[in-house]
Amino acid sequence: MSKFVPTILCAALLTVSVAANAEGQVLSNDLSKCRSGPSTLVQINGVKAGTGRIRVQSYRANASEWLAKGRWITRTEVSARAGSMTVCVPLPEAGSYGIAVRHDINGNGKTDLSSDGGGMSNNPSINIFNLGKPSYKKTAFAVGDAPKTISITMKYM
Repeated sequence: MSKFVPTILCAALLTVSVAANAEGQVLSNDLSKCRSGPSTLVQINGVKAGTGRIRVQSYRANASEWLAKGRWITRTEVSARAGSMTVCVPLPEAGSYGIAVRHDINGNGKTDLSSDGGGMSNNPSINIFNLGKPSYKKTAFAVGDAPKTISITMKYM
């Protein structure tokens, strides 16, 4: 894989990971909240190291909200665990959503393009010539009135 792909992914996630959000909810990783109702269990695979923090943010899957500064719905931060992790993301209602994951590998609260990792729902490929974020259409998934499980594979330099 080209080293440009993770760099672009991290750059896209940076624009949303440090934004303050008056509307979004910061939640703990309570797996019991993904037993019923609209929610998604995010299976995160390929976590490079058990250091730093993993941040999972949910967005409505539309052009004006996907990865837009201050437009995330929920955010959950957990200590990283190398390999695989599961994070519960409760959602406000049935609908179409996208998930962005960032691994702040050294826990400094900043995006370090040379080391931090990232991933998105549906694991979209990134076009290195289009430095923008992947389209919401590539990351969108439907959630009904029952929990849904998705898998995100992390990408690193």
